[in-house]
Amino acid sequence: MGEKKKKPQKLKARLPRGFVDRSPADIRATDEMVASIRGVFELYGFDPVETPMLEYTDALGKFLPDSDRPNEGVFSLTDDDDQWMSLRYDLTAPLARHVAENFNDIQLPYRTYRAGWVFRNEKPGPGRFRQFMQFDADTVGAPGVQSDAEMCMMMADTMEALGISQGDYVIRVNNRKVLDGVMETIGIGGDAHAETRLTVLRAIDKLDKFGTEGVRLLLGEGRKDESGDFTKGAGLEAGSIDRVIAFVEAAGANGSETIANLQGVVGDDSTIGAEGVNELSQVASLVEAAGYDDGRVKIDPSVVRGLEYYTGPVYEADLLFAVTNEKGQTVQFGSVGGGGRYDGLVSRFMGQPVPATGFSIGVSRLVTALKNLGKLGQDAVNAPVVVCVMDRDTESMGHYQRFVGDLRRAGIRAEMFQGNPKNFGKQLQYADRRDSPIAIIQGSQERAEGTVQIKDLIEGKRLSGEIEDNAAWRAARPAQVSVKESDLVAEVEKLLAAQAEDRKAS
Repeated sequence: MGEKKKKPQKLKARLPRGFVDRSPADIRATDEMVASIRGVFELYGFDPVETPMLEYTDALGKFLPDSDRPNEGVFSLTDDDDQWMSLRYDLTAPLARHVAENFNDIQLPYRTYRAGWVFRNEKPGPGRFRQFMQFDADTVGAPGVQSDAEMCMMMADTMEALGISQGDYVIRVNNRKVLDGVMETIGIGGDAHAETRLTVLRAIDKLDKFGTEGVRLLLGEGRKDESGDFTKGAGLEAGSIDRVIAFVEAAGANGSETIANLQGVVGDDSTIGAEGVNELSQVASLVEAAGYDDGRVKIDPSVVRGLEYYTGPVYEADLLFAVTNEKGQTVQFGSVGGGGRYDGLVSRFMGQPVPATGFSIGVSRLVTALKNLGKLGQDAVNAPVVVCVMDRDTESMGHYQRFVGDLRRAGIRAEMFQGNPKNFGKQLQYADRRDSPIAIIQGSQERAEGTVQIKDLIEGKRLSGEIEDNAAWRAARPAQVSVKESDLVAEVEKLLAAQAEDRKAS
C-alpha cells in the first residue's frame, strides 16, 4: 500500500504581536481628529508633504533609538542591490532627507506638515504598539526661537480645536542647551560621553513615571522595578546627580522665576548653558506677548525629550485630566506629543547649517484621550439602507440597482443585498446585524403596481418586542409602509430624519 496522503494543515490566522486591526469607528474617529489638526496647521500657513514608509537605513543613522545597526529598534530589510532599508522610526528623519534631496527646489523657510504610520521594533506591551500614527509640523530654515515659540502656540490652538479646554492641557517648554550646559559642568560633555548623556536624558524623561527618587537611581547605579528587572543607570557621582536634579526641579511659580532658577543652576560655568537660558527667556517673552502665558504654554525644566538629535528648545503637550488605566487605577493622561529644534539633522546631508524645528502628535494616543473626554466619535455614522433582492431575473435586478443608484445620488448610504437571496429572512437578518436603519422591499406584485415597501428596521425592532406570535406579526407588518417608486427617495429621507430626531430625544 502506498503512503497515506497527509491532509493539508489549515493555516492559522494570527495577528503579529504589537500590531492591531482597526475598526470602522476607530478609523472614522482618527479621520475626524486629523481633519481638525490639519485645519489648524493650514491656518498657520503650513503645507502638506508625504514621504515613503521605507528609507535607506543610513538616512536614519545614529539617530536610531538604541544603536545604528539595522534591525535594532527598527524593522529592516535589504533591497536587490544589498542596501539596507528600514521602516521609518519617526517622520522627522525622512523629512530631513527629503529637504536635503530637494534643497534647491524648496522655498525656505519650508513650513510643512504630514501624517503617517511609524514603526518601532521594540517589545510591545499594554498601550505600546509597534505601529502607530503620528502627525508632524516642521519649519526648516528658520534659525530664531520665534519659530519654536510659534510651534508651542500652534499646539495650544490645536488642543483647543480638538475640544480640549484650557486647564486640561499644557504645552511645556525647555531647552536642551541648558541641560547640555549642566552636563558640561559635571564632566560628561563631548562625543566621548555621548552614550552617558543619552542615558541621563532617558532617566530625566522618566520623571513623571518614577518621580525624583526613581530618576536619582537611574542617574546613579540603576533601578530595580517591582518585577525585579534591573535597569542600569548612568553611573554619575552624588554631586553630579544633585546638580542634574537641581536642574530638573528648577521650575518656579512663573516663567521669570524658572529662568532665574536655571541661571543659578548653570551659573557662569557653561557658555552653551547660558545661551540656552537666554533662548528660554526669549520664548517666554514671545509667549507672554501673544497672550499664551495664561497656563497654556509654560517653561518646565523637566522636559528633555529622549532623542539625541534635539539641539535647542524642546516642548511637550501634556493632558492634565485623569483617566482610569487597564489596572483600574486613576492616573494623569500625560503626553500626547512633543518636539523641538534639530539643527543638525538636515545638516548631515548638506555639509552646511540648516536650522529646523518641529512638533509630532501621537495620533493614536490622542484619539484615546479625546474619546475619554467624549470629544470624538460621538456622531454615529448611519449604516446603509439595504435594498432586498426578491427576484433574480435581469429586469428585477435592474430595478433594485436603480433604487440603490437613486438613493446614493441623494447622498444616502445604500447597498443592494449581495449574498444568497434564497431566504428572504436571511436578508433582513443581515440588515439587522448591519444596524441598517431601513430595508427596501419589492416583489413581483409591488413591481406590477409601481410601488415599493419601506421597512423601518429601528421601529420594527422596538415593536417586535410587543408582538407575541407569528400570526400577529404577519397581520401587523410592523413599521412597514408602501409608497410609489417615484416617492422612494423622499420617503427614505423623511424617515432617516425622523430617526435622527428620535436619537437626539433619547
